[in-house]
Amino acid sequence: MVTELRTDLASQRRERMRNLIRQAGIVRVEDLRRDLKVSVATVRRDLEAMEDEGRVRRVHGGAISMESRLEESGFDTKTGLASKEKRLIAAESVKLISSGDSIFLDGGSTVMELASLLADRSDLTVVTNSLRAATELSNSRLRIILTGGELRLLSQTMVGPLTRAVLDKVRVDKAFMGTMGFSIEDGFTTTDPNEAFTKDLVQKQARQVILLADSRKWGKVSFSRVSGFDNVDVLITDKKFPAKDARALRKQDVKVRLV
Repeated sequence: MVTELRTDLASQRRERMRNLIRQAGIVRVEDLRRDLKVSVATVRRDLEAMEDEGRVRRVHGGAISMESRLEESGFDTKTGLASKEKRLIAAESVKLISSGDSIFLDGGSTVMELASLLADRSDLTVVTNSLRAATELSNSRLRIILTGGELRLLSQTMVGPLTRAVLDKVRVDKAFMGTMGFSIEDGFTTTDPNEAFTKDLVQKQARQVILLADSRKWGKVSFSRVSGFDNVDVLITDKKFPAKDARALRKQDVKVRLV
């Protein structure tokens, strides 16, 4: 009886630990010890058991969730995925841009589709951390502001704390952002902590945050959490997006547009 009780408590504790690690992406042993009110030795035993199950990977001083994580493809590969849906999403997002707007474009492949539709405009200020977006618009008559920062080669974006020097000084009307994965529980996520840092900073500088993401990414979780849906004003996605989840997001005051 006592053995069964201890087994149940251990199982419940590990499930809670699993959820904490999955939500955060990466968690320190000390944080788990404090949150779960157990010893460091207990945390380490649980992490070892969860690693054997393939749920986490232990790292120095903590653990990383391995559940539903996304590995990032190269940009050209991502561009070819769900290309029809991305074009439809981009075409819908253009409708939200008014003459005189200041907008932010991040480095997502769907956002790049949007950038290509703005090349003939001359009435906008575009702030971006994407070298590809800046290049796409370099022959336009738009006002282009680059954030600076550390160049992330995989996404061709400038990310990390050095982007703060510019982003702290600007306010944009609308921020158009992509994501590697998104869900109601985890919000939206990306593979790189520096990229997540910059995305989070942009959200704070935008009057309206518009997430562009095809339904293929729904329910997927990547390594670094950007934010929950409390920071997202509009989601533009395709018609394959689950209707019940669209209703749930609308209850959180997110405007969901299906195209």
